[in-house]
Amino acid sequence: MTPIEAQPRMEQLAKELRAHNHSYYVLSEPTISDYDFDMMLQELQQLEEQFPALADPSSPTKRVGGDITKKFEVVEHEYRMLSLSNSYSKEEIIEFGERIAKLTSEPVEYVCELKYDGVAIGIRYINGKLDRAVTRGDGQKGENITANVKTIRSIPLTLQGNNYPKKFEIRGEIFFPLAHFEALNKSREEAGEPLFANPRNTASGTMKMQDSAVVASRKLDCFLYGMYGDNLPFTHHFDSIKAAADWGFKIPFINQNYIRKCRSIDEIMSFIDYWDTARHELGFEIDGVVIKVNSYRQQDQLGFTAKSPRWAVAYKFKAEQVSTILEEVTYQVGRTGAITPVANLEPVLLAGTIVKRASLHNADQIAHLDIREGDRVYVEKGGEIIPKIVGVDKAQRKADSQPFQYLTHCTECNTELIRNEDEAKHYCPNEAGCPPQIKGRIEHFISRKAMDIDGIGSETVDLLHNEGLLNNLGELYDLQAEQLLPLERMAKKSVDNLLAGIEASKATPFERVLFGLGIRFVGATVAKKLAVYFKNIDNLMQADFEALVNVDEIGDRIAASVIEYFADPKNLALVEKLRHKGLQFELSEEQIANSSDKLEGATFVISGVFSEFSRDELKQLIEQNGGKNIGSISGKTNYVLAGENMGPSKLAKAEKLGVKIISESDFVAMIA
Repeated sequence: MTPIEAQPRMEQLAKELRAHNHSYYVLSEPTISDYDFDMMLQELQQLEEQFPALADPSSPTKRVGGDITKKFEVVEHEYRMLSLSNSYSKEEIIEFGERIAKLTSEPVEYVCELKYDGVAIGIRYINGKLDRAVTRGDGQKGENITANVKTIRSIPLTLQGNNYPKKFEIRGEIFFPLAHFEALNKSREEAGEPLFANPRNTASGTMKMQDSAVVASRKLDCFLYGMYGDNLPFTHHFDSIKAAADWGFKIPFINQNYIRKCRSIDEIMSFIDYWDTARHELGFEIDGVVIKVNSYRQQDQLGFTAKSPRWAVAYKFKAEQVSTILEEVTYQVGRTGAITPVANLEPVLLAGTIVKRASLHNADQIAHLDIREGDRVYVEKGGEIIPKIVGVDKAQRKADSQPFQYLTHCTECNTELIRNEDEAKHYCPNEAGCPPQIKGRIEHFISRKAMDIDGIGSETVDLLHNEGLLNNLGELYDLQAEQLLPLERMAKKSVDNLLAGIEASKATPFERVLFGLGIRFVGATVAKKLAVYFKNIDNLMQADFEALVNVDEIGDRIAASVIEYFADPKNLALVEKLRHKGLQFELSEEQIANSSDKLEGATFVISGVFSEFSRDELKQLIEQNGGKNIGSISGKTNYVLAGENMGPSKLAKAEKLGVKIISESDFVAMIA
């Protein structure tokens, strides 16, 4: 066969295979036998091997897997991938509806959907072809797992029809069908391998595997239910989902009541009540119901908080509760010296997983519940994820039971514990000599949100600390190949990667270095605000209490912690050593050039749709120029930055309070 003869045959095979694949995996209506499908696929594979120049990157043969990925690329989301706020009662759903009503004067239609218990994914299509697939990550950035996503047969590689947008993103949930999960565990049991705990965690772990052939063998599935793009041809969420079905996507089935439009709280609760019972009959796991405002224009009016959209909420089904025996209380020591008591339980099955441990939080929580070793306790999962003890069956308590005595000395270094008046936790003050604190601070420093050092993890930190090579952050930058090569599991390649990662970390921006220092109460967001405000470490070290609390969102507790940190000579010596080693302790020239104090002290509310910038870009510009973003209009608001389709209720409130309304061009002029 010549290339001219092969090309039309390959195109025809690909077209037919896509159609059969859609019928089988999306519509659940197979049109040919598995054997015939496999023969067609095999013929296409052979032709692609014979004529590789004619092979389509979106060919159905790409679903079989085989790409080995050593490391997933971290990429930025085009549209922030936020999580939803949770509610657990009808009263909270009513409050959600009341909040919506206050923010818009128009009638509101809602869409109720199942909350699938799996892995959130965002998939971008360009010209009808699957371009990339990215995990949620931290909402701003995620991991590019395109090779693995392409193995999921219900996700189209090439779209049907021709009326889809040129470029858009569709989001959904990858999950493990229960039948396939049970079959996988059965095969592992027969092979004498440990069983997987639950479908959700297994789906998550599968999607992070380096060999996409293994991913393909797991037979994961996916529902897609959210459309994102700059010029989508829809005005309502529900309509976009129906259109997605025409393009070949597996959407939540309307005819099976997986998704429904509702006009009242009673209709929403009817949907919730139905699925609270019917969920046990599904072939996959759900843990609640998602309620969204249907109108895209109203969604835009309502906007977002820092963590979640205001136009959507997740109703979580009541957590399953079981009872078991509290066998022993042990203690964990964190990187800040905080002591966390842990309940060691008689193993019990809870919501699909075997639970053996649960956090007891602090001494006050133990005293409040009057928890004692040997008690029969009630356990449930907070948000159906984290096990927690919610009560004690005192009727079954033994007659000789004694009240619990909380720890007085650190289990790791035997230092007497302290407890500050305004805090619930006890602390070990031995920062320089308590091993979990030393290793915890180093692990925090090398973590992704801080220095993001490749080639070193918690096991390596343990090894280096135990060998006496790593007792503080500064010693990372003293490590030499000749010290590392004799150690267990430290081959030349591992050592080269570790040292290269340490060297590369010297270019990490100031705000992440500041976060990496591990100052109490200074998280990633606070570190960024401090870095932008003070510009360099010297200004920050010299700042007094008044200067610190003058920074947006920096309260008394954070200010006191920063002052305390830099008052310690050991910490000052550490900063100087890290500076000497080449770490960044000031904003870059580019960061300084893009920042100003032109908006210092001004508060902004953003509303509407803009032509030159996205809402996120506008928020970033406000912060870079010293301003502050707030979610709702009040007497303390200085400006409403208004785009097209600004909500009428916001407009009315701004006019009533006398808040100045500015346009996008007005704003650009302010910061020019």
